[in-house]
Amino acid sequence: MMGVSHMTDTRFDVLGIGNAIVDVIAETGDDFLTANNLDKGAMCLVDEAEATRIYDGMGPGIEISGGSAANTIAGLAALGGKGCFIGKVRDDELGGVFAHDIRAQGVTFPTPVATEGPLTARSMVLVTPDAQRTMNTFLGAAIGLGVDDLNTDDVAAAKVTYLEGYLWDAPSGPALFTAAAEAAAKASREVSMTLSDQFCVDRHRDEFLAFIRAHVDIVFANEVEVKSLYQTENFDEAAAAMANDCKLAALTRSEKGSVVVSGSQRKSVEPVTADVVDTTGAGDLYAAGFLYGYTQGTSLDRAARIGGICAGEIISYLGARPHADLRALVTDNLG
Repeated sequence: MMGVSHMTDTRFDVLGIGNAIVDVIAETGDDFLTANNLDKGAMCLVDEAEATRIYDGMGPGIEISGGSAANTIAGLAALGGKGCFIGKVRDDELGGVFAHDIRAQGVTFPTPVATEGPLTARSMVLVTPDAQRTMNTFLGAAIGLGVDDLNTDDVAAAKVTYLEGYLWDAPSGPALFTAAAEAAAKASREVSMTLSDQFCVDRHRDEFLAFIRAHVDIVFANEVEVKSLYQTENFDEAAAAMANDCKLAALTRSEKGSVVVSGSQRKSVEPVTADVVDTTGAGDLYAAGFLYGYTQGTSLDRAARIGGICAGEIISYLGARPHADLRALVTDNLG
């Protein structure tokens, strides 16, 4: 039941579909949050005017292509996997930053650029001294992604298609997910999905459950998200329910590590100890490591360990893209 079909026309290990966002990350004091009425630790969606105001007021920072699924695919490429990313940017300065960054990581990025409409999406990530991140995201061009942007040949050429739950909020999100899942199934490929965030789950619980039951082989979620999905306070109950609804689930539990459930099988993997500087991208990089191991045919236990190593690395500095050589890190830790 496990494993991936290794057909000769596999060009990609994983094809990710999600919001193409440029992260603008800066360290800031609590006073900036207070002055701008920003809710500490939260992710807020803002309009273009508000985005510009916060951007102009922020201190010096780094600009790097982000977006949850894009981070996962970039992490996969850093490990040596073959990745493709589908996401929408505008033909503006930040759109250029996004495309250059992701291609420089070795990821195929074939999506046509928008020549009109909203600006490229950006997420202003304000990191306070306590390592909390407060995100203000302008989704701009990202949510203009539509079914027309999906080349089903690319989906058919990927062992696993990875869908970012956040994209369900986009006008064409549900239709796009369905089209991608159907193209994957037609080519006997697998579909994976990340639940993205608790509020995303709260907004779309019934649709997520229906979509997972109909189309998804592998689910990624953290403890809060999976408990929200099944509306239970009991993690074990949620994990058992998840095992009934998909073939495989990788559930992360912060300092408790992760749990992989598949049918009646359950594997717990210890966390990697890390100095937490910024939690941006931990879940994204866990998925990158797990999917890398999985598409290379390793055991689920090892795939989860690779995920944990990647997540532990990414939280030790600012941003959601690896600085260290992830391949070397995995080899050093696991051999």
